[in-house]
Amino acid sequence: MIIRFKLFATLIQSVPETLRERYPQGIRAGSPLEIDLPEGSTLADLIDRLALPREKVRVIYVNGRARKLDYRLVPGDEVGVFPAIGGG
Repeated sequence: MIIRFKLFATLIQSVPETLRERYPQGIRAGSPLEIDLPEGSTLADLIDRLALPREKVRVIYVNGRARKLDYRLVPGDEVGVFPAIGGG
């Protein structure tokens, strides 16, 4: 199933080379990306497939709603993955 996702801030640095190769124009924070996952995959599966360090992932939105790693994805879901963001 195809899942659309966006990575924000420093998470973009963790994108594996195999995914970068699919986007020769480059990948920037917030760029819409797609990945094919097996039916029944969870957000944890997505994070692992993208090789994102789990300790850096703080908030994940699916279709505009915050979700936990055990959320089961369905075709057409749009996911936003955010690291911890600080300010001062």
